[in-house]
Amino acid sequence: MKRLVVLCLVVTPFFAIAQKQQPKLVVGIVVDQMRYDYLTRFWEKYSNDGFKKLVNGGFNCKNMNYNYMPTYTGPGHASIYTGTTPENHGIISNTWYNKFANNTMYCTSDSVETTIGSETVSGKMSPRNLLSTTITDELKLATNNRGKVIGISIKDRGAILPAGHKADAAYWYDGGNEGKWISSTFYMKELPKWVQEVNETNNSNKYLNGKWETLLPIKAYTESIADDNPYEGTFNEEELPVFPHDLKALRDSNHNYSLIKATPFGNTILKELALAAIEGERLGKDEFTDFLAVSFSSPDYVGHKYGPMSVEIEDTYLRLDKDLAEIFSYLEKNFEKDEVLIFLTADHGAVNVPQYLIDNNLPAGYFDGEKLTTDLKNHLKKKYNTDTLIANVSNYQVFLNHSYIAQNNLKLKAIESEVAQFLLTQKGISKAVTATSLKATEFNDGILANAQRGYHQVRSGDVLYVLESGWIPAGYTTGTTHGSPYSYDTHVPLLWYGAGVKKGQSDKFVVIPDISATLAALLQIQTPSACTGFPILEVIK
Repeated sequence: MKRLVVLCLVVTPFFAIAQKQQPKLVVGIVVDQMRYDYLTRFWEKYSNDGFKKLVNGGFNCKNMNYNYMPTYTGPGHASIYTGTTPENHGIISNTWYNKFANNTMYCTSDSVETTIGSETVSGKMSPRNLLSTTITDELKLATNNRGKVIGISIKDRGAILPAGHKADAAYWYDGGNEGKWISSTFYMKELPKWVQEVNETNNSNKYLNGKWETLLPIKAYTESIADDNPYEGTFNEEELPVFPHDLKALRDSNHNYSLIKATPFGNTILKELALAAIEGERLGKDEFTDFLAVSFSSPDYVGHKYGPMSVEIEDTYLRLDKDLAEIFSYLEKNFEKDEVLIFLTADHGAVNVPQYLIDNNLPAGYFDGEKLTTDLKNHLKKKYNTDTLIANVSNYQVFLNHSYIAQNNLKLKAIESEVAQFLLTQKGISKAVTATSLKATEFNDGILANAQRGYHQVRSGDVLYVLESGWIPAGYTTGTTHGSPYSYDTHVPLLWYGAGVKKGQSDKFVVIPDISATLAALLQIQTPSACTGFPILEVIK
């Protein structure tokens, strides 16, 4: 008997999935202390080839926000590149109190490493304090280390944190009497030849041996208040905060080469390093995507000294626009548009000078942190008959003395609550929340949610407090600062341009961790290990 064998062949339609071409080079640009309104206030004076090129030819996320506090440089750069917030990546401030060692920890300090490029200790740095991978780390993993990653900035933390743990190199500026770009033994044994050549040329002298004059006639700076005003600081041995600033006459009394950091020419020498890095490392010249992370630090130094309404800050951004235009022009001449992906954002904004706000009948003030510490200790001494309950007060946090509390069988939760209640009686403080509450409750939105996302259970303190809007720590008699969860510190630009990017704009609320998630989608690689962001789909073609 013959058996009939029936073969069933199921044919499933196959649709070829076209793999997107990867960009040859990603250029990530962070501008230190760039409020979103610097994009709009100075718009008419920008050229067509700098900021406007990114806005008009790329995608503008007009409602990009930081979703944690404190809004400082270290946490900002870490959050952009890890795609998460300090509660996960651990960079809770630029410098924080180490409650286990009872000392101060700088975000990129590393006593194991030594300086490459100078004889100072400025290179004893690494990314080891960063507890998450970065999008640049993930690019190194995805390319099996064949894609290059370079981080550059005037500030060490602005170069190191974006470059991540697996970077080929990070370079930052050693001021004082050095005037050199340096690195760390974490990355290399000696500076590559192209960096040595940049140091030998030392263009800092070209700028520091002249004057900082306005780019345009000073009467044209109509977006700024009068050049001579009581809200701005001065350089050492400078009588008035007015143009021109005679840098040659000032450099000796202002730490020599460090003076350039607080001028727009700090941006210019970084631009020159960026172009030298692309050439020297031959970035974007093979099939594996390379990444250049550039952080312009000088706007932060200028902003701290002069404030957001100053002629100096406006001139700094007009000059930065020219520096960006030069970078973009170089990229256009050497690459096709779909070979380069650019994004530009900021690590935080800044509040207007509080005294300027006060004089204009707007809410603002100065908070005396030293007085708070003294008054808090006195309050707790009356209640608990001891002055050893407070270990440290810094970064809007109170650290309690856990060992003393445990040894004396005191109730930590009750002391936290007592501290929080006292803080709320102090003029200038709007909110206080205990670590116990942050661990037990999930705040989904609002200021306390921002505080929670900035709270790291291992590294942060026992009680966090928030100042009123417009208030900053006392000591800034002129100029300004940042760090708050308010819009002037949290609302920053985010511009995309080039490979895989749509042309357009959106007012949709997005948050800083979304940047790395979007980069991962555009590059078709894994998101960073602790990423909490989501791809901004409107950006992607």
